[in-house]
Amino acid sequence: MRTIFLILTITFFSLRACAFEYGYTSDGTKYVKHKHNESSYQHAWCMANGGIEEYQNKDFTRVDCLTSTHAVEFDFSNKWAESIGQALHYQYMTGKKAKVVLILEEPQKEMVYFNRVKNLSEIYNFDAECITPKILCLKNGKCPYLDCKCNKQKH
Repeated sequence: MRTIFLILTITFFSLRACAFEYGYTSDGTKYVKHKHNESSYQHAWCMANGGIEEYQNKDFTRVDCLTSTHAVEFDFSNKWAESIGQALHYQYMTGKKAKVVLILEEPQKEMVYFNRVKNLSEIYNFDAECITPKILCLKNGKCPYLDCKCNKQKH
C-alpha cells in the first residue's frame, strides 16, 4: 500500500512540475503554447535598452536586438540551449558581446532553465538575463503590442 501511495504521489508532483503547456498542429506536431509573442518581449526590452530590433547581419541572420554593447537573443525558456548558439553566432557576426535574454512566463517553474544559461554564461563568457511578463505592462492580461497574440480575437 505504501508503494502505491508513493508512486501516485511522485506521479502527481512530476505532472505538476511540467513548466510548459503543449498544443498540437493539425498534422500532430507538438509545440509549446505561449501567451504572448516573443517579439512583444523583444520590443519592450529593446526599447528600454536603446537597441535596434531585428538587425540584419552580413549572412542575413537577424539579431533580435543590437545595443551599443551587446548582440541579444531572446527566447522562451524551453529553447534555452538554442538561444546560446544563436547569441554566440551574433557575437561572431557583430563583434559585440553575446547576451541571452530568456523569457520566463512562469518564473518559479522555469528558473531551472535560466540557471542553466547563467551557469554556461559564466563558463563561456557571455551575458544572461531573464525577463517575465511584467516587462509587458499587462492590463487585464493583455500587452500594449497590437500584433501580439494576446490581442487577437479567437474565433
